[in-house]
Amino acid sequence: MSAANDRLNAIKGHLSGNFPNGLLAGEVAIITGSGQGIGKSCAEVFAREGAMVVVTDIDAAKSDQVAADINAAGGKAISVPGDVLSADFPERLVEETVKNFGKINHIVNNAGFTFDGMIHKITDKQWDLMLAVHNTAPFKIIRAAAKYLRKKDGENKCIINISSTSGLHGNLGQANYATAKAGVVGLTKTIAKEWGVFGVRANTVAFGWVDTRLTRAKESGAAIEVGGQKVALGIPTGNKAAGKVNAYADIPLGRAGTAEEVAGSVLMMCTPLSSYITGHTLEVTGGRGI
Repeated sequence: MSAANDRLNAIKGHLSGNFPNGLLAGEVAIITGSGQGIGKSCAEVFAREGAMVVVTDIDAAKSDQVAADINAAGGKAISVPGDVLSADFPERLVEETVKNFGKINHIVNNAGFTFDGMIHKITDKQWDLMLAVHNTAPFKIIRAAAKYLRKKDGENKCIINISSTSGLHGNLGQANYATAKAGVVGLTKTIAKEWGVFGVRANTVAFGWVDTRLTRAKESGAAIEVGGQKVALGIPTGNKAAGKVNAYADIPLGRAGTAEEVAGSVLMMCTPLSSYITGHTLEVTGGRGI
């Protein structure tokens, strides 16, 4: 029986509820920025669904710990820490994955952060850095994996690029981030058109307000160090009146999402249950923006 028929039968089995070993059993997933937050939750839920997970984060200690925890819980994971902006990292990440697990099925380009400023105050470095981490880095990782993904092998293969409602609708103080996240959509659609013939699906997941260090109060002191520069993360809450405003007023569900629950949307798009979805942008917003 051909590999394509094997995959079709597997999909039929999933649709009938026959997935005792998990929705991604035997598949390999690279998840960037998975040392914490949404990326970590994605790594954990992918592992619970049977995937062999490659955890990678700029913070080596966190990356190693997430992989260790997955293995301790009975899953399979390795840690390949590093900076997605380093010239040699994409190739190293891909080759370490294939060396350990023999193949690649899924890439989740989740690594990223914000570097906010009003348009008239954004520096060249702020602008360039957002495009580098959200556009160039994912592109280079995908390009490095091309020789393993561009095969007519019948495998379930999907690339997920993480975007944001800032990229879909723009956002005050985030011209650089919004531009980069809008670019993610174009990259994803192009991959879908070029690699569909190889059975590779490519989709974007655009998050709204999810409770992470990027959406908590900037005054809490969360930061990331990039190229020797400390970049503060979060949303400023210095305006005293802001405390009296319902921050979730325009979210029908009336709350922020959690990293654990939104990771399910990324998982969903990679499973055989989404086998005929490609080039799509899934908004995960609690209804915000409808």
